[in-house]
Amino acid sequence: MMDIAFIAHDRKKDEMVNFVTAYEKVFQGHRLYSTGTTGMRIMEKTGLNIHRFMSGPLGGDQQIGALVAQNEMDLIIFLRDPLMAQPHEPDIIALLRLCDVQGIPVATNIATAEILVKALDRGDFAWRELVHKYKPGIEE
Repeated sequence: MMDIAFIAHDRKKDEMVNFVTAYEKVFQGHRLYSTGTTGMRIMEKTGLNIHRFMSGPLGGDQQIGALVAQNEMDLIIFLRDPLMAQPHEPDIIALLRLCDVQGIPVATNIATAEILVKALDRGDFAWRELVHKYKPGIEE
């Protein structure tokens, strides 16, 4: 069981909902997290249960970043809008930096997201189970 987060900028939310809907069966059985509105929109269109944090600009990116910093996130799909300035850009950069520090796979566009989800479906992220095995309090 993997810990997976979904984040999408406003103009990417429809794309995220469509993507998660298409791969709903792959995501079932995993622990799912999201920033506020993105998670709400996904849950409205799917049968998935998602733990929702605050909206990204209100701290949701940082809440997910806290899990990344503790190496308690396995995969992040973060559909960024590269053509729109974001008021919380420092939070976004910090989250991506933490993913690099911890070696957490992160997709920032739909093409990379699809590659990661197909790898997830094949079981290619089983190596992350070793991380959980040695962390107290994390149970499968």
